[in-house]
Amino acid sequence: MSSQPSARKFFSRQGLLAQWHANYEFRPGQLQMAEAVEAALTDNRHLIVEAGTGTGKTLAYLIPAILSGRRVIISTGTKNLQEQLFFKDIPFLAQHFPNPLRVSYMKGRNNYVCRQKMIDAEREPILSGLEEVSDFKIIRDWELQTQTGDRAELKDLPEGSTVWAKLDSRRELCSGQKCPQFERCFITKMQQEAAASDLIVVNHHLFFADLAVKQTDFGGVIPDYEAVIFDEAHEIEDVAGQYFGITVSNHQITDLVRDINATARRKEFGSSELDRTLVSVNDASDRFFAHFQQPEGRTGFSNHAAFLEEHREHYDDLLLGLELLGAHLQLVKHQPEEIIPLFRRTDDFRARLKYWMEAPEKTTVYWIEKRGRGVFLQATPIDVSPMLREMLFDQIPAIVLTSATLAVEGKFDFLEKRLGLTMNRSLVVEGSFDYQKQALLYVPQNLPDPRTPAFPRAAAEEIIELLKLSQGRAFVLFTSYQQMTHVRELVDYRLDYPTLLQGTKPRSVLLEEFRATPNCVLFATSSFWQGVDVQGDQLSCVIIDKLPFAVPSDPVVDARIRALRETGGNPFFDYQIPQAAIALKQGFGRLIRAKTDRGVLAILDHRITKQRYGQVFFDSLPDYSFTMNRDDVARFFSHV
Repeated sequence: MSSQPSARKFFSRQGLLAQWHANYEFRPGQLQMAEAVEAALTDNRHLIVEAGTGTGKTLAYLIPAILSGRRVIISTGTKNLQEQLFFKDIPFLAQHFPNPLRVSYMKGRNNYVCRQKMIDAEREPILSGLEEVSDFKIIRDWELQTQTGDRAELKDLPEGSTVWAKLDSRRELCSGQKCPQFERCFITKMQQEAAASDLIVVNHHLFFADLAVKQTDFGGVIPDYEAVIFDEAHEIEDVAGQYFGITVSNHQITDLVRDINATARRKEFGSSELDRTLVSVNDASDRFFAHFQQPEGRTGFSNHAAFLEEHREHYDDLLLGLELLGAHLQLVKHQPEEIIPLFRRTDDFRARLKYWMEAPEKTTVYWIEKRGRGVFLQATPIDVSPMLREMLFDQIPAIVLTSATLAVEGKFDFLEKRLGLTMNRSLVVEGSFDYQKQALLYVPQNLPDPRTPAFPRAAAEEIIELLKLSQGRAFVLFTSYQQMTHVRELVDYRLDYPTLLQGTKPRSVLLEEFRATPNCVLFATSSFWQGVDVQGDQLSCVIIDKLPFAVPSDPVVDARIRALRETGGNPFFDYQIPQAAIALKQGFGRLIRAKTDRGVLAILDHRITKQRYGQVFFDSLPDYSFTMNRDDVARFFSHV
């Protein structure tokens, strides 16, 4: 690869990017990051880079990845960034390289339509109601001409369509190479393209689902790789925890029974005995899961022995029913290929249920989530760092982690400890914006403590005054859904500006409406704190109700706090404050997205100025201008 140009030849003042793009602007930080990524890939070292907004970090890691001559996985926190990379940034680069770039794009299986299910749906009654019939026609017409099978192409299919789940390619019903449609399968095509690629663009959920599956007998979908670049790497701990743990739910039983019933009808292996067993499993599941009477939301669970002593009969009934069901599937004569994944699911569910109920481990937090009629028994590692170290960092020669929000007080100690990173290089690249001139950080001092009942009404009054000064054009971000709805009710009827509320429409629709509606105000929670880009005057104010500490009563957070305390650590300073500082940086990062942006960042929680730990937040944020006086806010906006 010695004939390849270096990163410096692309990013210097008169470099290749300046020649390719008329509006290219030399940024020292971008060159610094690109050379650090290039060195990490060349030297087989891990690297952490915090790249402030406006650095141009995407090109700063894409070009070294292309030049490395290795198979590199690019993993993103969101599908939006994944699509930006594959459909915008990489095609821009591809047109300037002499040789074609071998690049592919992978999502989870549920994003792709299953061609065998489409054929089966034409023959059997799986659709319910006119709405599903109409949605099926949209999917059928599209499936005949799509090259990828990716649902993202289906702009006319409603986001909440119930028919998609009956037609997607998830593993539960897949018979793999024995499927009649294997050669035409979109998953097969995706894997073949990935196997022939040097650069593979995935998202964190697929990456860690694949990493977890590769520890089992099933193998993964992502081909072997020599390097990984994680963009939006601040999300890794939470996403990895989801896939290194287990989930057992009543919905999984319902889906399994439904799928066995449908397959038995289609493949003609049904019997009255199988029907009775399916009914028995369904009833046993209903009785067993009914004993979890926790309220809506997430609740910790630690009394396994007492639960089993009281409800052993219903637990054993469910295990026995699953065992009998598996035996029935194994005894079917002239077994169709579809029986293999059904048996595997039955056996796997029984094993996961036994693990959850009978083998509690001190390194795992067990919890229950109630969502409507759904009961989800969850097990999550308290500390994912040993698994990440063993399965990822010790196995892959070069890994780059980057985001605009990784450092706390300019250091990476928190991230390194949470992820199990050692012997890595690190770099902080300052953003290219003049935050002193472009942004004003405002913390009012007259509001009550945000933990008191008086806070919502006082906060509502402050928000009204701020929105008058900004003339709307604001995100009002909350740390809880309940607080958001309460404050919005207090504020909405007194505003002269149009308002939008998270949850009333899909996130993408809300963002488009916000961009298109003059003086609009969006009330939202944590999902709008990151991955949202609104440039220009349309977003000129971001208001945050309180410091975004993770809810200490959440079972996973509580378990991590207790684990730190038991090992002699200080959970508040070692975990809760750093985590909140990174989250606050994400929320404030929504405002200044370009050199021409100006705006006010308001946090209504005066603990940041009155508590000793507040300095950690200030030292982690960019160097904004600062005030505690609303008159300064008025003057700032009068100069816009």
